[in-house]
Amino acid sequence: MIAIIDYGMGNLRSVQKAFEKIGEEAVVSADPSLIARADGVVLPGVGAFRDAISNLVESGLANEVLRAINTGKPFLGICLGLDLLFSWSKEDGYYKGLDIIKGGVVRLPEGVKVPHIGWNQIHKKKEIPLLKGIPENTSYYFVHSYHVQPEDSEVIATTTDYGTEFVSSIWRDNIFAVQFHPEKSSRWGLKILSNFGDIVKESRGN
Repeated sequence: MIAIIDYGMGNLRSVQKAFEKIGEEAVVSADPSLIARADGVVLPGVGAFRDAISNLVESGLANEVLRAINTGKPFLGICLGLDLLFSWSKEDGYYKGLDIIKGGVVRLPEGVKVPHIGWNQIHKKKEIPLLKGIPENTSYYFVHSYHVQPEDSEVIATTTDYGTEFVSSIWRDNIFAVQFHPEKSSRWGLKILSNFGDIVKESRGN
């Protein structure tokens, strides 16, 4: 079972429906005991970084994210769920993140339309399990105004061009996270979620 963490931000049901479409059991929950029992954990999100990190911390769900990652469970962050993994964000001020991935979140460059909304290509920097079977330059659906800047370039899985070359997905150990929305990205988005489901199955030995 895959737990989709409900911390009051974003399109949780659409992520759940996308998993169900590919035959994966996915439950939206804020229950720490259910999240602890899950074989894989997903942190989606749409909205402001400040509100999201506040909700996570105040609800105690930040601890569940840390616990899931530290126990080696497959973890998938989507959009804001990617940003929250980082040390800090400069979105409308300066706010501390979960500090799981060292680095920060900064605004897209001057001169481009913000938010960045629509389809754009990803360019692979390395082959990772989440992108298994996905062709180079595949397009995904983005909705964001900020992007991540990891201190360690080794975590960068893909980049995307939009006024600058920004990081569009990362991978470290059991942590996978994407800036785009696989649940809104048709066939190749479902392929990413299917790959995550396979990673979860492999992790639990099935």
